[in-house]
Amino acid sequence: MRAPVAASAAEAKAFRPYDPDQVLLLSPVLSEWVPEGDLAHFVSDLVEGALDLSAVYASYESERGFPPYDPRLMLKLLLYGYANGVCSSRALERSTHRDVAVRMLCSGQHPDFRSIARFRLRHLEALSELFVQALRLCAEAGLVKLGRLALDGTKLRASASRHKAMSYERMTKKESELGAEIAELRAKARALLAEAAATDAAEDELYGADRRGDELPDELASRESRLQRLREAKESLEAQASERERRRRGALAAEGREPRTPPSGRDPFAPKPTDQRNFTDPESKIMKTSDGSFHQCFNGQAVVDSEAQVVVAAELSARAPDAEELEPCLEQLQENLEQAGAELPDDAKLLADAGYFSEGNVEAAKRHGLDPHIATGKPKHGEQSPPPRGRIPAGATAKQRMARKLRTSEGRSAYAKRKVVVEPVFGQLDTVQSARRLLLRGKAAARAQWRFNCAVHNLLKLHRAGGLGLLAAG
Repeated sequence: MRAPVAASAAEAKAFRPYDPDQVLLLSPVLSEWVPEGDLAHFVSDLVEGALDLSAVYASYESERGFPPYDPRLMLKLLLYGYANGVCSSRALERSTHRDVAVRMLCSGQHPDFRSIARFRLRHLEALSELFVQALRLCAEAGLVKLGRLALDGTKLRASASRHKAMSYERMTKKESELGAEIAELRAKARALLAEAAATDAAEDELYGADRRGDELPDELASRESRLQRLREAKESLEAQASERERRRRGALAAEGREPRTPPSGRDPFAPKPTDQRNFTDPESKIMKTSDGSFHQCFNGQAVVDSEAQVVVAAELSARAPDAEELEPCLEQLQENLEQAGAELPDDAKLLADAGYFSEGNVEAAKRHGLDPHIATGKPKHGEQSPPPRGRIPAGATAKQRMARKLRTSEGRSAYAKRKVVVEPVFGQLDTVQSARRLLLRGKAAARAQWRFNCAVHNLLKLHRAGGLGLLAAG
């Protein structure tokens, strides 16, 4: 069979002209390279005229030396990058070469990744406080009504591997092993030093002419460093366990109950053998994530307004259970609203799932001017809730009262909105902004990154709703 004959150039399919070596005459104005309405223009206008950067500039007042990059440039780069899920300093540096919008924001400059990382680390607190400024702008644009708020949490992957964690039981065993190894190495070191002291020549041959001879051998110094880290981790776990038991006993005393004796006569104030500490990020904890796996995480919390899914409070902790996070979130909510010049309406509702239910949390929500709608979870065997109609039984518990409230038509209608208010926000933060994985280590830095991510989310909401033009219209 003969191979098919190629068509002549005249008979070939006609394509649009394409010349990789085509010479172009481009506008010298970088802003004209980016279409109108693009997020980059919004970010530029935001930084130039809507955000207060005085806290950032103040840190440079007494600084001398080589001029740093303009904070406006760096902030535009971070805001635009985080809005598009580009968060690492190296990826941000690459974007200054590859992304036309980023080149416009940076005016053709290319900060290296070290400069970007240093700027972010230096201004962590200021970046965190941009959350309140973003909330204020959204409130002024009419995107925040505060009539219905939903609270939820998400596990944020820490910048640490769970394989770098060690249990208290293993720490104790390893501490003994290292102690024995160090004692043996010290004995060997003393013997070597005694032998080396015989003659200067032998000492020079053993240690080198530029050393004194009394330095710790590298192997011994390494083990002593590891032992010190182990002891610090153990002490931290012991302090944590003691505080945990004190809180537990305080809660039992408030309910008029006596604490039970732990099994096997274990000291209740001592760590459990399975308690763990991570050596890469000691403040992170192993937590179960939404896919059922376990990782080093922090617990990110968000209070979301139902009007436009604007985050009105963003908090972070190293505690896995959500129940302890409700009150800190409401306290931050109150502070944020005061700074943003907003107020809760009289009929404001708080929606939260069963992970937040406790009698104390119900009372905390009421103290903060919110009508709580908190799921109570599945009833225990034989447990019944009062019917949604008629008088509430005098002896009904807080859990029974809440369960009855959520069975009413008003309660069902209000609580049904919870998922559609808060869960899409976590989806957007995860898929669009890549916010589920933290880049910075330590609780304070992780909290700042979470709040900055939520601030960027709010600014994206403002951009999609109409941008800064909404403020002028208001």
